[in-house]
Amino acid sequence: MGGPCGGWSNESRATPSKEKLSAPRMSEYPVVVMNARNLAFGLALAVCTWGMAARAALPVEPGTISVEGLTPKPIMLTVKNEAPIYFLAIMDHAVGSMAPGTMVTLIGMSDTMFRVRGRARHGDVAGWMKKDNFAMPDPKMPDKLKTLYERTKQIEALIATHQAALGMTTAEVMQSLGKPTRKSSKITAAGREDKLEYAMFEKVPQAAVGRAPNGELVQSVIYVKVETGTLSISFKDGVVTTIEETKGNPLQGGQVKIVPGPVFFW
Repeated sequence: MGGPCGGWSNESRATPSKEKLSAPRMSEYPVVVMNARNLAFGLALAVCTWGMAARAALPVEPGTISVEGLTPKPIMLTVKNEAPIYFLAIMDHAVGSMAPGTMVTLIGMSDTMFRVRGRARHGDVAGWMKKDNFAMPDPKMPDKLKTLYERTKQIEALIATHQAALGMTTAEVMQSLGKPTRKSSKITAAGREDKLEYAMFEKVPQAAVGRAPNGELVQSVIYVKVETGTLSISFKDGVVTTIEETKGNPLQGGQVKIVPGPVFFW
């Protein structure tokens, strides 16, 4: 008979059995095995999640802007000379060194620095480098990026309030105002011209009388869409050039807003 710790009792020593003891099987400890696997998986998942978060959400420092995602494709720069890369835009705490000819992705900028992501001599890193450390194909690129950043903020505000402005593109107007009521186009020697017309509505409250389940008359307020006017928006080569009230007062006496035109890098 086996003892509490897997040994033999005194009775067993007197009459030993011919049966051999077998080693414990792993299946006899499913909880221990599963916990070990869960622990390893959890640690791997935590490391992976931390790495993805660090890559996707870099904080914006005072006096700097984030340009990642502003352009249809990433802006790539080439390091032209051996240069340090810093953790902060104020050139505090160098985190590595970039070799000449290294290709990096531009993700942020200040007046004198670029924030880039790439492979330093010691491994992958994201940090700040001086603008003159890079070979820039377009010297006006920093100014264009600033304009694009400010324009993007203005466009987002217009779309959020369903407005149109001079300088918006056709896609931006349709994203802001929706599908037009009518659309026309013509192509001349001077280029392409498009016109979108929108019937503008507002919800007007009206009193309505009905009967409750018990037969009593009850009064309620319903909102009815009423056309207030028509807005005509003209485009030249895909950019708004004129906004006109062709019927009623859809602009409600407000001034037409102006935003910078599209910014191109390629």
